Amino acid sequence: MGELGWKIGGDQGEGIDSTGDVVATVACRLGYHIYGYKSFSSRIKGGHTHYKVRIADHPVRAASPHSEVLVALTQETIDKNVAEVRSGGAVVADAAFSPALPEGSKLTLISIPMAQIARQIGNPLTRNMVAVGASVALLHLPMEAFSAYVAEKFAAKGEQTVRQNLSALQEGHAAALAQMPDGLAMQLPKVAPSKRLLITGNQAVALGAVRAGCRIMAAYPITPATDIMEQLVTLLPRFGGVVCQMEDEIAAITLVVGASYAGVRAMTATSGPGFSLMQEGMGLAASAEVPAVIVDCQRAGPSTGMPTKNEQSDIMAAIFGGHGGAARVVLAPGTPEQAYRDIGHAFNLAESYHLPVIVASDLSLGEWLQTIDDLPLSDISIERGPLVSAAELEAPDAAFSRYQVTASGVSPRSLPGQAKGQYLATGVEHLPSGKVSEDPKNRQLEMDKRERKLVTLSQLECGTEYVGPKQPDLLVITFGSTVGPVDEAIAMAESSASVGRLQIRRLWPFPTSEVLLAAAAAGAILFVEQNAQGQLSQLAEMSGLHHPRTTHLRRYDGTLFLPAEILSAIMSGRQLATTEGVS
Repeated sequence: MGELGWKIGGDQGEGIDSTGDVVATVACRLGYHIYGYKSFSSRIKGGHTHYKVRIADHPVRAASPHSEVLVALTQETIDKNVAEVRSGGAVVADAAFSPALPEGSKLTLISIPMAQIARQIGNPLTRNMVAVGASVALLHLPMEAFSAYVAEKFAAKGEQTVRQNLSALQEGHAAALAQMPDGLAMQLPKVAPSKRLLITGNQAVALGAVRAGCRIMAAYPITPATDIMEQLVTLLPRFGGVVCQMEDEIAAITLVVGASYAGVRAMTATSGPGFSLMQEGMGLAASAEVPAVIVDCQRAGPSTGMPTKNEQSDIMAAIFGGHGGAARVVLAPGTPEQAYRDIGHAFNLAESYHLPVIVASDLSLGEWLQTIDDLPLSDISIERGPLVSAAELEAPDAAFSRYQVTASGVSPRSLPGQAKGQYLATGVEHLPSGKVSEDPKNRQLEMDKRERKLVTLSQLECGTEYVGPKQPDLLVITFGSTVGPVDEAIAMAESSASVGRLQIRRLWPFPTSEVLLAAAAAGAILFVEQNAQGQLSQLAEMSGLHHPRTTHLRRYDGTLFLPAEILSAIMSGRQLATTEGVS
């Protein structure tokens, strides 16, 4: 198996993202597997940023700690990133800033007058395309594939723009070849072209929402969830839907509740601060028993925190946020494929149980590009849940009660416009008829009814996904995007290693029986999560998991887990399996 790491860095706002997208997209079309990772500041322009593309002939699901090629548009890029370039690698830099490698460096420096070439072509914006051409030469990738994509990418901007970018690509390629020393071997194994998708979790959510029948998306822009809204702005109108950019998150969630009450599948997407503002609206959906789907694309907090950095610290807010006891479901996808399916599952659960369903994504899943095989339409079906029929409403002596007490906790609903239906929906406690009541006995009946939904939901299977031996020495428990580096770490472990991986797919109602059963078969447990408090392990302990040999690996500095550091924790955890005590 072979792989290479390519990274470009420079000042934010100078086209670093679009340049990385070109390399990632063409490499994907050539048949390689991709994981694209960006690091950028919480500002529009200025400050250092970089885009790293991991290119491999095998599936990859995590960032790599190394690069073979670093493209530097500033000296700061070299200073901050050169340490990760492997020995024998190369730094391609714009000659305009007189690039310099650290003293004693054994890397190859290829200095190309990128800005000058772009000016000579007649378009200074093509500097980054000069960098792409140089990179193609160093990586020994086929130039014709990049030329074809560049022509396609810039076609809408006119023949002159296409010609300028193709010239920049060719000039950069020629300049790198002219300086490339003999023996600079950076060639990936040949692979067959493929039609794999190169996609982010946010894009997968948008596609899944359309497939699930969502027709209204109301949201207020917030990093890193805004991409979902931007994708749906293009997609929904093609299917008779609409995106509403609201004045704030409070308006967004209440529009979703109103649209869902009217019978339209509606959703919103936000991140930590916006999610906090939505709590009262989610309470309204729970009390009035109206479906609502909310995507929380988590980022580093608290408060504004680090809006462009990854974290998984909204678990408790997603489950218990708000006032009073409000029944809700929290799903946690870890891959684009799971995000696609989970948004469809969220709509079905919301309409089947008449409550808010939260899809707890995170920045890493939401924004980083990955290659996947497909997103089949058949993976999502539409289940509208219990709706009262016209015949039932017209039956002799029929007296429809929207909130009638049932054994499952779910009462059939009518939609506005149905004759003899019930249109009263309030956040104030109410009788089965929907009329306001503070009667203690009724309060308990209605509260118990709503809570019974969670009992029913907790009995649903597939709250977890397990991979590994039946009785592992070590059980790694994780959730969300962290499952990617965990799986790579387990694959890197010794062939004799007995390690299982349990991904929590439904955070609430917590899949207690599934987790306890898996834990009972394990010699030791390792929790891997991206938050300071160990929120996943706390939730497991609250649900009855008290394994005598438990350890934790937590990251909350805003950077991603690397498989190698998880591997180290796995090997330590295996040793713990044969000892006594708790760490």
